[in-house]
Formats: sequence, structure tokens, C-alpha cells
Amino acid sequence: MARHVDMTGPDDAISDLANTPQLQEFIGIGSEIVTQAQTFLGSLFRTWNLYQIGIVIAVFVLAHLLRAILGPRIRAWMGARENWPKWRMRILALIHRRLRAIFFVILIWATITVMREVTWPSRSYLLSIIGTLAFAWLVIVFLTRLIHSPFVRRIVRYGAWTYVTLRILGLLEPAEQLLDSAGFTIGEFRFSLLLLLQSLVILGVLIALARFLTHNTASRIRTNEDISPSMQVLIIKGVQIAFYGAAFFFGVRALGIDLTGLAVLSGAIGVGLGFGLQKVVSNLVSGVIILLDKSIKPGDVISLGDTFGWINALGARYVSVVTRDGKEYLIPNEDLITGQVVNWSHSNEFVRLDIHFGTSYHDNPHEVRKIAIAAAQSVDRVLTSRPTVCHIVGFGDSSVDYILRFWISDPTGGLTNIRGNVFLALWDAFQENNISIPFPQREVKLLESEQVNVKMGGSPDR
Repeated sequence: MARHVDMTGPDDAISDLANTPQLQEFIGIGSEIVTQAQTFLGSLFRTWNLYQIGIVIAVFVLAHLLRAILGPRIRAWMGARENWPKWRMRILALIHRRLRAIFFVILIWATITVMREVTWPSRSYLLSIIGTLAFAWLVIVFLTRLIHSPFVRRIVRYGAWTYVTLRILGLLEPAEQLLDSAGFTIGEFRFSLLLLLQSLVILGVLIALARFLTHNTASRIRTNEDISPSMQVLIIKGVQIAFYGAAFFFGVRALGIDLTGLAVLSGAIGVGLGFGLQKVVSNLVSGVIILLDKSIKPGDVISLGDTFGWINALGARYVSVVTRDGKEYLIPNEDLITGQVVNWSHSNEFVRLDIHFGTSYHDNPHEVRKIAIAAAQSVDRVLTSRPTVCHIVGFGDSSVDYILRFWISDPTGGLTNIRGNVFLALWDAFQENNISIPFPQREVKLLESEQVNVKMGGSPDR
């Protein structure tokens, strides 16, 4: 049987790789960019270009001196503005940090204007490029400050700086061709470095815009007193989903990605996640139901099992409940839907508390009731606008049993402490009026040994 022996070596493999159309295109575009860069750098050593470079250095030094002289005075002036709003002070702080760049842009364009009047435009061509770059970079710095995320802000800022620099220098189209040549094709979709950079910048800008709009909308909704707290949370969550969803959709469409295939894929993934994440989906749906029926809202005092506290925040998956001892419980939304929840402040803030106590039989029950009611109403948090009552509930073995009922309007202040204060007030009032609080008593008698033996059936002689 004849065998085919491959005699190609490493050099032949490298030669085949170098002959691929993609690599040849990449090398050709890169060579063109290097040639243009060499031509530009070579033109810098002409006489008038050297003069312009010297003017740029002089302008930069002057801008630095102005920053050193005027910077402290501007900062002192800013410190004297006590009643200015916070957003205005932030703008002033940003301007103060960029004083050198601002002075440089102003001085360089003033120089360009003067030179265009006294000499030919070609004598200030390099100055115009540098002035345009400085102004564009400064504008990008101010615009990207609207992005709160430092990571996204850095990506968008560097991407925008690179874009405007290439565009002003006339290298944008060759750079796009170079980045687009470094890629591969999957079916009808082509992935390249150009698409990656475009996606990072476009999605970063859209997400930053969505976050800015969401933050401003949420601030306006929270300040609207006509909307209940639960509806505020629901509206804010809906606005966040709408803005971020729109940012993702338009960002993907701007990149030219077909969403038809993603729709089918997302449907299949959704079915799988529906079985695997039933609890998560149940909590999400329960959270929407809680917000719609307004059964609980931030600030309500609830008790669920042994947990008693007030609602700090309503989340998409859980409810944050803070107790009196500072513990924060994250209760799943499903438990609040399926379990029995006591909302102490659902329709109003009024809460009635009961206290049980007993007095001796020789104490007048009519006087005991009056003294107990007066003692309870003397406590600060007990409401006098709602009636405090005291009733006899039974005749016990050693005491007459009473129940004392009173109202409070601030359950967030705690229930155990107000009960303790009322008990102390009852104690002081009973001490002043000679009313006794009985307690069980037992009498123990010790028998002599002979009597014990007789009772047990023994003989005293034994």
C-alpha cells in the first residue's frame, strides 16, 4: 500500500499563513498607516512647524503659570459660596481641576486667531490641529463626567479621545480598515476588533445615558408626595427596566447584529431557566404583586414569625426588614405572599397593646381600675385621644385578674419598651395607694422521724 508523506516543514506553514488574504490586507493597511505617520512626523521638522511647536510649548507654560497664580484664588472664592446647590459646586470643582487645560485652549485659539490675521493660514496649520485636539479632548472630559461608573467612564473617554484624534489627523478610515481586517466571519456575522471597540463605546454611552435618565426620573418620583411609597418603588423598577432594556436593544441594533436568532435562543434559554429558577421567578412575581396591592410599603412595621421590625427597602427578590436590635433580615417576597404577616401600620399607625396583672382580694377593684388607667395614661407614648380601659377578666386562686388596654401611634419605637414603662407606672401607682400584687405562697412543715415511720406503717420500737 502506498503512503503519502507530507514533506512540508515549519517554513512552508509560515509561508502559507503569510499568504492568507486577511493577513495580507492587515499588513498592507498597517504599512499605509505607518507611511502616513512617517510623513506627518517628517513634516514637523520644517522651519515653520518648529516655530509652531515652540509656540505650543510657550502657551502650555503660560497656562501652567496662570493655573498656579489663579488656582488658589478661584478655590478660595469657591469656598466662600456656602448656599450654592451641590450640582453647581461639583461643576466648579471640575472646572478648577481642569484650569490648565482651559487656559491652554483659550490661549492657543487666541494665538491662532492673531496669526491668521497677520500671516498666511499655512503658518498656523499645526497650531489649528493642536488647538482642535485640545478643545475636543476638553469637551470629552466634561461630557464623560456625567457617567457615574468609573470603569465605563474610562472606556468611553479613551474611546472618544482615540476617535476624535484619528478623525482630526485624517487617519480614521485607515484605522477602521486595519481594525476591521483583524477579525473572522461566523456564518453571515463578522466579528472584528472594530466591532468590539464600537460595541464597548456605544453600549457604554447608552448605558450611561440610561443610568442618568433613570437617576433623575427616580429622584423626581421620590419627591412626589401624591404617589404612595409602594407605587414609587414599582414605577422606579419599571423605568429602570425600560431604560436599560432600550439601551441594550438600540446598542445591539446600532452594531448591526440581527436579533432574530437571539429571539429563538432566548426563548429556549427562558424555558430552561423557568425550570431551574422557579424560586427566583416566584420571588420576582411576588414582589410585583406586593407592589401592586400595596399590602406593605417602606416604613411599615411588620411581624413574620419571630421577626419583628420595620421595612427598610423593597427589592425585586426580597424585602429588607430591620429589627430593633439592628439586625437586617432579607425575607423572600414569596414568604410575604404565602405566609401570615402582621402589618402593624397597614391602614394606620394606631396599635392597641394589652397588659395582664392581678391584685389582692382585699383591694377595691373599682379603685384598682381607676389607678391603672391613670398610671397608663401618664406614660409618654400612650395616647390620651383614644380610650384606655381596664377590665376584670377573672377571679384567680390568689388574685383578681385584670387586663389593661391602651393605644400607641408609633410602633416603630418598639413594643417591649412601652409595655415595660407601663408596668413601672403601675408599680409606682400601686405602691402609692397601698395596693398589693399577690404571688403564690407555699407552707412546708417538717415532721419528726417517729411520726414519719408511723405514717409509713413502721413500728417506733424498730
